[in-house]
Amino acid sequence: MKIVLATGNAGKVRELSELLAGTGITILPQSDFGVPEAEENGLSFVENAILKARNAAAHTGLPAIADDSGIEVDALNGAPGIYSARYAGPGGDAEANNRKLLKALEHVEPSQRTARFRCVMVYLRHADDPSPVIAEGNWEGRIASEARGPGGHGYDPIFEIPELELTAAEISPAEKNRRSHRGQALRILLERLQGR
Repeated sequence: MKIVLATGNAGKVRELSELLAGTGITILPQSDFGVPEAEENGLSFVENAILKARNAAAHTGLPAIADDSGIEVDALNGAPGIYSARYAGPGGDAEANNRKLLKALEHVEPSQRTARFRCVMVYLRHADDPSPVIAEGNWEGRIASEARGPGGHGYDPIFEIPELELTAAEISPAEKNRRSHRGQALRILLERLQGR
């Protein structure tokens, strides 16, 4: 079964392909089809995920999976949230986002730096599917005082897993997939798809 993944983000494509290994599902990034990016003007992770999945399915004619995810920091009232990818501005990148978040928390005590990665994943059979399959995963942790680790992508170098005292960028890809918000959401999504 071929499903278009509504992203061009190489890190997300790699993570989802690893998680789907052995399921008989082949993930094809929307960038393979020249799909233009959807305008993410929803007010929640679920709205943005549906917008992205509909856009990918409409342009490819294939079933689509989209996720919208981000990091929510309690000391910042849940920010950056749905704006995680563009937290440092439209031209910002992961390093700029991380720097801005660390700066925003520089006077916050370690015990008050609690945060979570949240992922909402949506599957649509076709662009006009009236019944999207929706799954959500949350990964609790805290924001480290500095970036650490060579792996992962996005906010991984500053997202610390308290019980391991390591950041998401310091653990193996297999361990990350087992724990992560995206891994949780995908496993729930797959269970729901098998039940259809």
